Amino acid sequence: MEELYKAGIIRAIGVSNFLPDRYIDLVKFSEVVPAVNQVETHVFHQQTAAHEIMKKYNTQIESWGPFAEGRNNFFTNPTLQEVGEQYNKTTAQVALRYLIQRGVVVIPKTVNKDRMEQNFDVFDFELTAGDMDKLAALDTGESAFFSHADPQTVEFMTDYGKKGLE
Repeated sequence: MEELYKAGIIRAIGVSNFLPDRYIDLVKFSEVVPAVNQVETHVFHQQTAAHEIMKKYNTQIESWGPFAEGRNNFFTNPTLQEVGEQYNKTTAQVALRYLIQRGVVVIPKTVNKDRMEQNFDVFDFELTAGDMDKLAALDTGESAFFSHADPQTVEFMTDYGKKGLE
């Protein structure tokens, strides 16, 4: 990828799921720093430390799963609902706005046209510092899915990937 970048064939290099330790290793032993790193990022797993490290090396954090795929009762979360009521916004809109205000790129997934429109309708309000604090308090510091650092999970995922290619 670095050769393609240097040759001007590609304009940027992006990676995904590089947690802080692996990300720093990548940056230190690469010639081209990734432009973006897509990692699980949502109100329940905010990745604040990872985000700060990426900023240090000028890599943009991008949210994978900004709605936590509905886990932890995301769409009925009382804090998200309470903040949303102040602005006449949905829990999803509040969560997207929160990430955007923190400098996280969000690309929410939906096939529903109405929800797509709602997902774009997050630039006509701004969360207050108090709102931001309330939402910051939702962070569990843990994945809503699985740990990329767990050796058994890594083996399962890599074995699963190999089976899919056979």
